[in-house]
Amino acid sequence: MERDEMRKLQAVRLGRTVEYAYHNTPFYRRKMQEAGLEPGDVRSLDEIVNLPFTVKQDLRDNYPFGLMAVPMSEIVRLHASSGTTGKPIVVGYTRKDLRTWSEVVARSLYAAGVTRNDTVQVSYGYGLFTGGLGLHGGVEMIGGTVIPMSSGNTQKQIQLMHDFGAAALACTPSYALYLGETIRESGIPRTEFALKTGMFGAEPWTENMRREIEESLGIKAYDIYGLTEIIGPGVGSECACQHGTHLWEDHFYPEILDPATLQPVAPGVTGELVFTTLTKEGMPMIRYRTRDLTALHYDKCPCGRTSVRMDRILGRSDDMLIIRGVNVFPSQVESVLLDMPEFEPHYLIVVDRINNTDTFQIQVEVRPEYYSDEMNKIISLRKKISARIHSVTGIQPDIKIVEPRSLERSQGKAKHVIDNRKLV
Repeated sequence: MERDEMRKLQAVRLGRTVEYAYHNTPFYRRKMQEAGLEPGDVRSLDEIVNLPFTVKQDLRDNYPFGLMAVPMSEIVRLHASSGTTGKPIVVGYTRKDLRTWSEVVARSLYAAGVTRNDTVQVSYGYGLFTGGLGLHGGVEMIGGTVIPMSSGNTQKQIQLMHDFGAAALACTPSYALYLGETIRESGIPRTEFALKTGMFGAEPWTENMRREIEESLGIKAYDIYGLTEIIGPGVGSECACQHGTHLWEDHFYPEILDPATLQPVAPGVTGELVFTTLTKEGMPMIRYRTRDLTALHYDKCPCGRTSVRMDRILGRSDDMLIIRGVNVFPSQVESVLLDMPEFEPHYLIVVDRINNTDTFQIQVEVRPEYYSDEMNKIISLRKKISARIHSVTGIQPDIKIVEPRSLERSQGKAKHVIDNRKLV
């Protein structure tokens, strides 16, 4: 669809969504009334800036069902976020919402070359987390064969991946790394696996991590993007060109705003990603602040798709660490590690405050072939990685080199940061 046609479709759907939310969700009716708005006041995409924002705390404040726009008798499924603090984020889906979700995941799979002839091992967690059932529905919609493994039980994962001839793997990138590591140790030749494609998401990952996964598993690795509050995985995905993540903007209207001023930025400029759902029935979202930092590009992709493309997520504005006044993202540390052959892509950042001064420790796992009991070799490695991270982040870290396989492996979303300052 050409850009002008897309904008016309989005404008029509935006108008319907605003009117629908106003009349069916007391929360949005109150927010719009407080802003002096009525549904008919938003008739074009340019007028979306007049609408109020929705933030994660709004979902917690209306827990569990306060943001539903339909009676619970029309909600056929509930999902919830995996938040570790406070009340979970709860979302509800109508039958139409589930069809839409399966459709956008199917688009994502097809863009990555997965077809009805492929068997897909879904190793995202099933249950309240949206990953497992989200990918499951998309595979079924394209007519592929699902292996509904869920996460964990890694030895069984490898056995069935091998025996069932899985052509595609869907899981978090950190778990994909762990699977690759375990396959290498299993002794089963990688050539005996039919795996060719990976659909990875649910956590930020870098280009270096992509290369590590591709080399480890012998596949082409694609980023699939989504978030529970909008629909789950399938909000967007990479195509074969891997020239950015295509967002399925006929269902999810994206904006990029300056995180400080909350004003729109020009195409290609990095800022905070904000979504408005255009077709959701159960729980529409208007101008939801994702906190994800990225940029949008509207030129046509070499693959032929005209949908807007999103840069890889730099990080989250609320995941950014401010250490001694310097902004540090975990992804910066990860990019350095994955560019150094001496280290595994497993790390832990520990931030604390001692004597009113921030401390910045990074625990990194050395590869077996580089591990040594000789102190001078360890000191040399520490100096090397410390200098690299200092050049990227602008702050000197305290490097703690640990033995191979000593850091905890993740079977879901990896935890890379412990900030003890928040506990004071």
